[in-house]
Amino acid sequence: KFLNKMDTKNATLLTKFVLSGFTYQPQWQIPLFLVFLVIYLITIVGNLGLTALICNDPQLHIPMYLLLGNLAFVDAWISSTVTPKMLVNFLGKSNIISLSECKTQLFSFVFSATTECFLLATMAYDRYVAICKPLLYPMIMTYRLCTWLLVSSFVCGFLHSIVHIGFLFRLTFCNSKIIHHFYCDIMPLFKISCTDTSINVLIVFIFSGSIQVFTILIVLVSYTLVLFTILKKKSLQGIKKAFSTCGAHLLSVSLYYGSLLFMYVRPGSAKSDDQDMMDSLFYTIIIPLLNPIIYSLRNKKVIDSLRKMLKRNV
Repeated sequence: KFLNKMDTKNATLLTKFVLSGFTYQPQWQIPLFLVFLVIYLITIVGNLGLTALICNDPQLHIPMYLLLGNLAFVDAWISSTVTPKMLVNFLGKSNIISLSECKTQLFSFVFSATTECFLLATMAYDRYVAICKPLLYPMIMTYRLCTWLLVSSFVCGFLHSIVHIGFLFRLTFCNSKIIHHFYCDIMPLFKISCTDTSINVLIVFIFSGSIQVFTILIVLVSYTLVLFTILKKKSLQGIKKAFSTCGAHLLSVSLYYGSLLFMYVRPGSAKSDDQDMMDSLFYTIIIPLLNPIIYSLRNKKVIDSLRKMLKRNV
């Protein structure tokens, strides 16, 4: 018991870690830095540009586009939480991150990722009301309800991140200084803790699992009802219009939740750390890059608004 107390006391002094990243060959550092720098710049310009476009165009001040603008903002937030530190590590030699920086990065990531889950569910509900109850849509999806759903999404994201960070304070770290990831994710932190993490793992399972199941169910139920409504339409033009309205969102939801399910359903293997990093790369960097492209290319109003803005300013 005395030795365990001494180990725990020493473990509290461990406040700096090394992010291993996913590059092991020095000659790849500069090419990878340039590739991810370009991806990050496109992601930020695309998402914040889409957000600014929706804010500045009064014709896009309807619930569908207000939700889309907030989704773009959250995508930019997720990318900015992870990518800048990764870019610095490509050029650095030590890849050191302090415990306080690690907790801040984890808080920001959980907050933005959870908020995105609720935003995607809210957008699915919005499409359900718009397609299944078009005459009642203005009365159901009011600005007040839209604002309440948006605020609730961010509040849920904040509370979820507070829970994990709060329970993270009970852990001490002594097993290793190396975090086998390119950012501070919660599971790699558990692996290097010298404190029993069973409570933390249970909290992750209960809260994260419940949020994913709840939001996925809303998406599945909403689009199942949308599909039945579309199939009832007799006009081909009505079917095309309905698919074009929700097609971009369906693609975005499939990519987002598909990567989540792949990460959690995939069985463990000897290369689980490397595989987790590749899954997280898609989840944190690739999807935020693709979302503004998907929504811009498949949305006529967004394209028209962009053309008007360009004509007005050029």
